Amino acid sequence: MKTPRLLPVLLAFCMFSTGASGLVSEYLLATITTYILGNSIEQFSLVIASMMLMMGVSGFVQSKMTDRNLLQKFIAVEVLMALLGGFAPLAIYASYGYLDHYFTIIHYGFVLSIGFLIGFEIPLVMRIIEKQNIPLKTNLTIVYAMDYVGAFVGALIWVNYLLKNFPLSEISFIVAGFNFIVAVITILYFLYVKVIDRPAMQILALLLTAAALLFGWANNRDFSALLEQKFYDDPIVYKKTTRYQHLVMTHNSKIDDTRLYINGNTQFSSLDEGRYHDFLVHPVMTVAPAIKHVLVLGGGDGLALREVIKYAEVESVTLVDLDPEMINIATNNQILTALNNHAFQHAKVNVESINTYVAGSKQAIYMREVGYEAGEREWVASVEVFNIDADQFLKKQPKQKWDAVVIDLPDPSSIELSKLYSKQFYQSLRRYLTADAYVAIQSTSPYHAKEAYLSIGETLKAAGFKVLPYRQNIPSFGDWGYYLAWIGTRSSEAVKLQLSALPEFKVDTGFITPELLAASFAFGKGELVADNPCVNTLMQPCLLTNYLDRSWLLE
Repeated sequence: MKTPRLLPVLLAFCMFSTGASGLVSEYLLATITTYILGNSIEQFSLVIASMMLMMGVSGFVQSKMTDRNLLQKFIAVEVLMALLGGFAPLAIYASYGYLDHYFTIIHYGFVLSIGFLIGFEIPLVMRIIEKQNIPLKTNLTIVYAMDYVGAFVGALIWVNYLLKNFPLSEISFIVAGFNFIVAVITILYFLYVKVIDRPAMQILALLLTAAALLFGWANNRDFSALLEQKFYDDPIVYKKTTRYQHLVMTHNSKIDDTRLYINGNTQFSSLDEGRYHDFLVHPVMTVAPAIKHVLVLGGGDGLALREVIKYAEVESVTLVDLDPEMINIATNNQILTALNNHAFQHAKVNVESINTYVAGSKQAIYMREVGYEAGEREWVASVEVFNIDADQFLKKQPKQKWDAVVIDLPDPSSIELSKLYSKQFYQSLRRYLTADAYVAIQSTSPYHAKEAYLSIGETLKAAGFKVLPYRQNIPSFGDWGYYLAWIGTRSSEAVKLQLSALPEFKVDTGFITPELLAASFAFGKGELVADNPCVNTLMQPCLLTNYLDRSWLLE
């Protein structure tokens, strides 16, 4: 039988499209799992491995099928892929919120089913090609080359476009659309060459699938909002999935409590964030002999910055936060700007890179006018914001050296965050500290995450820092821990005595008092003794294991 002239082109397009959509489907399901359960490496590994397992299983299953109706089988696979893939995020999200006891079954039901269907695509296409008498060499070229190229292009589109511009529940329908288009084009082509049986049944299946996908696409954001609210006690007033994280802000009007969540984890409550930030910022700003130049790593909400710029001695602040969207809402959202006292107003924001900064070229200095006093102008420090990973920022070798550093990063709940608590990271930071500089690090809970807390201290020591641990109760989080770190010759006991004898703070504080600061250095018997002492490094991220496996076990 003579091969239809356009068949190789059609099959090449099919394999390109399914290769792209299949890989993006794997990424999509792994990302959803990460947002819900955390630990990106573990979730990506398990989800993709499970899908690949089922791809192997389906390859075996298809070998037992007959060659009858191969075209219809291929179309059925693409239609099922479109339906399952399109609705998977909403279904998984719903199962976590409403059927938590069955979440794992439902979640992996989708993962395994979609993997199983992906595994059918290549074998079916190869069998169709074989029946159309296309030579083996051309067969393999079409299938494998276009499938791999499609996967590569799909990954690029996922990273550079889809994640930046659409919520996950919408991306799933975009990907489903590719599978649906493949099915439509396949049917149209084989209708044209008149080699497909019972076309009415195929067309009806496509029409029903199109109706379901269009309904899901049109309503996915409403469904997502309805389902997501189930995860939070208070009404959601803002949410956005950025390239880096999922941001949600809630507000309880009865008690005027605003909360920010990143990937489902509480970042602050407006009722007690002042306690947290007072203890993070004011001890280091008090003990450092010079505070002209201050570095803030993390803190994209502007709340730590609010406290830093209270000090008249501060001339410049460099704030490094990975996510531009976090800076955007902290600058423009009325709820957040009220909390951070407009800390980012007129800050110079460098969104794309720090190349200009690293080169040392002159940049405009933006100073915020905070008021008039008897006709005189009062100014605060210049603020520069860099949207870049903190580790990459230090690797760019900035020319600046800092007198005080405030590290306000999320807990080390992922490998991406754990590296920012590593020995190598702290060693990089050392190079950019003045001789008498001090560093304050938020360090998770010394009670609920004792081994992780102590690991951070051990890692700082291994990087050449002297450390002073301290703690404070933050009602939204419980017993919370910090470290002061420095590279000078002073002993921990000397720094502790200095701060314990502090008569008053230089600036107006919202919560912290000298008496509270002195009490924060007290720990009970055995609380500073680790059961599993470890130094966190890039090649051995033991902090991540301590945090994920040995934290919050008493709740």
